[in-house]
Amino acid sequence: MAWFWRGLREGVVTTKYPRRADDYAEQFPAAVSVRTHAPALARGEADALCPTGAITTDEPSRVTRLDRGRCILCRRCVEARPDVFVQAHGTNTASMGRTPLVVPAVEETGGALDEVRCSLAARTARFRRSLHIRHVDAGSDGSEEWEIAALTNPVYDIHRLGMCFTASPRHADVLLVTGAGTRGMARPLDRTLESTARPVIVIAVGTDACSGGMYADSYATHGGIGALADVDIWVPGSPPSPFSILHALLLAAGKLPREAISP
Repeated sequence: MAWFWRGLREGVVTTKYPRRADDYAEQFPAAVSVRTHAPALARGEADALCPTGAITTDEPSRVTRLDRGRCILCRRCVEARPDVFVQAHGTNTASMGRTPLVVPAVEETGGALDEVRCSLAARTARFRRSLHIRHVDAGSDGSEEWEIAALTNPVYDIHRLGMCFTASPRHADVLLVTGAGTRGMARPLDRTLESTARPVIVIAVGTDACSGGMYADSYATHGGIGALADVDIWVPGSPPSPFSILHALLLAAGKLPREAISP
């Protein structure tokens, strides 16, 4: 009976997101950004600031860019150069392309972005009532798995949104793929994709899945899952928060207003 009295005492703890804004989601330091009009880094400084090579400098403009798909959120750059880098809050970090994970954004035609949005919308139209999710670990360190598991607890409770995890890829609408894309998992991931009904949305969850992270240049990985599957949605973070993963799932289900959709 202890759980019963505890439930009465604590009341409803489930977030109202996405129907209403959530303070925790808005305040969560989910990414790193480059300040507007930031001073240029010294030559060779980027390599010293970032262990994964996420920071680059465009030549000859000397514009500093940060690839969130490679950033492991160690925040070494923020501590060393707060005049250039700053923590970005909010968990709407998922993107429908790999290129938009680079900030400041690299110029891209509006027509190309609209084409990506329309293509995804057409494929996800049938997912708006329910969404079956299959998780595939392609060489994860386990951190993303904790955040994915949290989606079913009373705080996030994705079942209220018509989303549920399935044990079989044959029943799945979405594949949540974590890990750096190890060579040993290449064939199992391919078999999972072959077994999944079409259309299917593939979501790369976490920095390791986006780029390989710390293991990007390892002989044992493919540097993320982009070389193993056609990824539709990229979720940076090491690990991304449950809100960031939920944002990606809502994007896959076509349940986000246009203004909440990243490129």
